Amino acid sequence: MAGRAERMERMTMTGKDLAEAMLHAARKAGAEAADALVIDGTSISVDVRGGVLEQAERAEGIDIGLRVLIGQRQACVSASDTRPETLAAMAERAVAMAREAPPDDAVGLADADMLSAVRDAAGLELDDPAEEPAPAALEEDARRAEAAALAVRGVAQVQAASGGYGRHALWIAASNGFSGGYARTSRGISCVAISGEGSGMERDHHGESRVFRADLPDAADIGRLAGERAVARSGARRPKTGAFPVLYDERVAGSLIGHLLGAINGQSIVRGSSWLRDALGTQILPADLSIYENPHRVRTPGSRPFDAEGLRTAPRQIVDNGVLTGWTLDLASARRLGLASTASAGRGTGAPPSPGTSNIALTQGDKTLAALLAEMGTGLYVTSMIGSSINPTTGDYSRGASGFWVEGGQLAYPVNECTIAGNLHRILRGMIPANDARAHLSMVVPSLLIEGLTVAGE
Repeated sequence: MAGRAERMERMTMTGKDLAEAMLHAARKAGAEAADALVIDGTSISVDVRGGVLEQAERAEGIDIGLRVLIGQRQACVSASDTRPETLAAMAERAVAMAREAPPDDAVGLADADMLSAVRDAAGLELDDPAEEPAPAALEEDARRAEAAALAVRGVAQVQAASGGYGRHALWIAASNGFSGGYARTSRGISCVAISGEGSGMERDHHGESRVFRADLPDAADIGRLAGERAVARSGARRPKTGAFPVLYDERVAGSLIGHLLGAINGQSIVRGSSWLRDALGTQILPADLSIYENPHRVRTPGSRPFDAEGLRTAPRQIVDNGVLTGWTLDLASARRLGLASTASAGRGTGAPPSPGTSNIALTQGDKTLAALLAEMGTGLYVTSMIGSSINPTTGDYSRGASGFWVEGGQLAYPVNECTIAGNLHRILRGMIPANDARAHLSMVVPSLLIEGLTVAGE
């Protein structure tokens, strides 16, 4: 453990030193203010096919980004070269770009009194202290998942079985005095199985990922479920056309909440291009449902102690008993709307901050998935979705789907090549949740029953 602690300290110092060096170069080049982001990452992926190693990849690298401000003008540059001469050239280029950029009254760093006093992720358990896994261990995970899928009667082949690991340490520093960073890890296993042959092939998958390896389900269970799902889809055909209740499996139900979150994003509100632009303070969900954001959940991928502008993150009720309480804002969108940031800024190395949510949870219901299936009677149970056609200003909704046709509250046969359509205003206000959300995900959303959507099939 001591060796890992020493490596972590070196990585942290490297990130901090690089960020501070970029700020120094920016000031020297003439910037009035600046912030810097350093991401030091390692990722490993191993694929197995037919019981033998098919591919193994390892990637390591440092990405750096610099944003400089001159008055109300800003520019961003990025690189993967950390030599001093590169940092100096980046700063000079960014300053020259900023001087030519159009002015924007919303541009600017956070005031010093707004900055988070928390500068690391202590207590959130985002970085597994276990040693980095050997490629052989990842290969064994993939091999066991594939074998378990192939052991399911009716599975013709396994398209892919993979094991992966990643660790990324980030550091953010700004000329307003903020400087902080943390690391996060991820360990995952996935499997894609195929049933049938020729034009009758059907595929399905299962994958699991955790921050800590100790929390990851057994590889054989992951492969077995992928195989069972593929076999269950054998003989899929197009469903009936008409207006039917649609039950979104929890694997895809989060997409509906994702459309809502996109519509309350501050950038969409500022542009006036959101179908929820006039919905603040009004009921958008059933009165017994709420949406809660908690950036401080332990061992959860979306957790973060502070945002990309150095503001302290905090839990918030986005929808309270059906009523929309606020927008998702970074500093720039908040200034344009005359509001306060919700500490929701995210950022890559090549662009300025923009707002986004972290860990989201929708109120769960008191009924099982089986109970909702029985309640819907006849309709469509969706387990997979492709494509998307969402009108951002009206909320008109259309998506390709596959899953199972339900008759008399029971799964009747698998279906594919169909489209479901409706309007998100009505869809969201009519949701009935099950109680099957997976608590370890960043998006904790149960299966959702929607009455009366248009299903286009045969």
